[in-house]
Amino acid sequence: MKRIFSIKIIFRLFLTGIILTAILIIVCHWQIESFSQPHVYENLDEIPKNKVGLLLGTSKHLIQGGQNPYFKYRIDAAERLFNSGKIEFILVSGDNQTRSYNEPVDMQKALMKRNIPEEKIILDYAGFRTLDSVIRCKKVFGQNEVTIISQEFHNKRAIYISRKSGLKAIGYNARDVTLSRGLKVQTREALARVKLFIDLYITNQGPKFLGDKIEIK
Repeated sequence: MKRIFSIKIIFRLFLTGIILTAILIIVCHWQIESFSQPHVYENLDEIPKNKVGLLLGTSKHLIQGGQNPYFKYRIDAAERLFNSGKIEFILVSGDNQTRSYNEPVDMQKALMKRNIPEEKIILDYAGFRTLDSVIRCKKVFGQNEVTIISQEFHNKRAIYISRKSGLKAIGYNARDVTLSRGLKVQTREALARVKLFIDLYITNQGPKFLGDKIEIK
């Protein structure tokens, strides 16, 4: 009898934990969506001009092989912004975990293949997370206004971090990936939005590295 009672308690606690987690995910999602929606754009004619576009890094290739569509679509979006005169420089911020894995350099090479001049591309090798990328954009690269370039869901999270950190950011939405192909990324994004609130309001998490200021001119 006691064993059955204990199982019931454990089950109720487990169920309560699931419900509370779901509520937390929904609240964080709604906060970011409602706050950031006015600051994202898909139409080149409507988006304001900024000196710098912050291109958020991602892997060039999928784990299972083949080109990562998120990578390609972000390069496409950066090219459109630059060629339309909506940005003058592209700050590529990403991770370079090892000599063989270097998001900024991979993106730089892809941009240069699109005939974007090398001197217009600035590399930030310490963009280990979205939070690092946007705060370093302000504190290291000296920008007060920036156009963030990524998929819409990612742009919204980056804009929330930026504007809560004093960086006036807007987002240009790269083409997204279908839900069936991007389910894993979308699941990870839901959890990343919860962690964002923990980083900003509980642990006051900052970038892993800052370092000397770098002027973009």
